[in-house]
Amino acid sequence: MTESGNASSSAEAAAASSAPSSNVAAADARYTFDSEKLDELRKSSPWNNDPRYFKAVAVSPSAVMKMMTHCHSGVEKGVKKGGNPIEVMGLLLGRPDPATPRTLIVTDAYPLPIEGFETRVIADDEDVVNHMTALVDSLEMTRKENFMGWYHSHPFDVGIHSHCFLSQTDISTQLQWQRAEDPKGYPFLAIVVDPLRSLAKGTPELKAFRAFPPEYTNPVQNQCPDGEVIHEEQARLERWGSCWSSYYELDVEYFMSSGARNVLGAMTRNFLWMRTLGSTPSCEAEARGRFPDRVSKAAERIRKFQPNPGGGAGDTPSALLSSSRGGRGSGGASSAPRLGGPGGEGGKPTSSAVGAAGGGGGKDEEDGGELAKSCQAVIEIATEKLVGNIAQISKRELFSSS
Repeated sequence: MTESGNASSSAEAAAASSAPSSNVAAADARYTFDSEKLDELRKSSPWNNDPRYFKAVAVSPSAVMKMMTHCHSGVEKGVKKGGNPIEVMGLLLGRPDPATPRTLIVTDAYPLPIEGFETRVIADDEDVVNHMTALVDSLEMTRKENFMGWYHSHPFDVGIHSHCFLSQTDISTQLQWQRAEDPKGYPFLAIVVDPLRSLAKGTPELKAFRAFPPEYTNPVQNQCPDGEVIHEEQARLERWGSCWSSYYELDVEYFMSSGARNVLGAMTRNFLWMRTLGSTPSCEAEARGRFPDRVSKAAERIRKFQPNPGGGAGDTPSALLSSSRGGRGSGGASSAPRLGGPGGEGGKPTSSAVGAAGGGGGKDEEDGGELAKSCQAVIEIATEKLVGNIAQISKRELFSSS
C-alpha cells in the first residue's frame, strides 16, 4: 500500500469511529465558534489554575490525514535510505471550545522540515525557526484559528504497548510551549503518533498530552498519564517512559461534518467492507502476544473470590454469571448469552446482577463490584476469541477452493 493509501485508510478509520448520528449536530458545531465567547474564555484562562483542566481533544479528519501522511513519509524515507524510520514533527492549528471548555479542538496540521532520532525531535535550527515564524505570520492573516499544539512521531517497532509517550526532551519542549502560550490564552497541546503501529492495525495510533508544571505533585501515588495506578516501576517505564509522572493523557475523539459523514458512509458500503475480510485482529502478532497475559490476569482476579463455606451462591463467579444472564434465582429461567456479551445494556453486568452475586449482603458492595468487573473481563476475552474464530471459519468457508 502506498503512503497516501495508508494515510487515507487511517483517516477513514478515525472518522468512522467518531460519534454516531445523534451527535452529528455537535460535530457540525465544531466547525464554527462564537468569537466573543472564545475571547472571554481566553481572558479567564482557567487552565492556568488547574494543571489537569483539559480532559479531551477533538481532531478533524483533515488534521488526522495530514499527521498520518507526514509520519508515514518519515517511515518510508528512513527505510529507503537503508536505516531506521525517521521521526518527524509539525504544528497543530485549533482552539479551545467555548461550548465545552475542557475540550481542545484540532482543525488542521502543518508539517515542519524537521527530522529527529530516538525519542528526540528538536526545532532549534535557524532555518526551521524562520520557517515557523513565516508560517505563523501567514496563517494569522488567513485563518481564524491559532497554533495551539505540536505533533511528532515515535516510529519504533510494533510491540505489546503503544509508543505514544513523552520523552524527557518532549517534556522540555512541551513545557516551554505551555509557559509561553498558556498565560496568553492559547493552551498548548502535544500529540504523539505511532506510525508503525498505525500501519499494522489499520487505524490511527495517536495520543494527546499536556505536561504538568514542575512544581505540581500528583496526589495519587504511582498514577500513570492515563490515570491507571501501576505499582511496578518497570511496567510504568515500559509504557510511559522515564517521565511518566510529568504529564497526563487527554481523551481523543474525532469529528466530521454531516456531509463528509454521508460520503464516508457510501464509501464504506461500496468499498471498505473488503477490509473486514482482509484482516482478523485476533490473529495479529500483538493480539496473540497479549492473549496469554490477559487470560493470566483475569484468572488471578477471579481466584481472589472463593465460594462461601456455607455452600450458598455467595460471591462465586458462577453466581454472578448466572444472574448477569438473566437468572431469577434457583429454578428461574435464564436467557441465552448474546454474541456481544451477556448482561445489561452494552454487554455489561447489571447492578442487579452484582447484587445477586453479593449473596444478599454476604459481601460488601465494593467486593461485588470488583467481582463483576473480573467476570466481565473473562466474558470479553471469551467473546473476542469466539468472534475471531467465527470470522476465520466464515472466511475459510467463503474462500476455500475445496
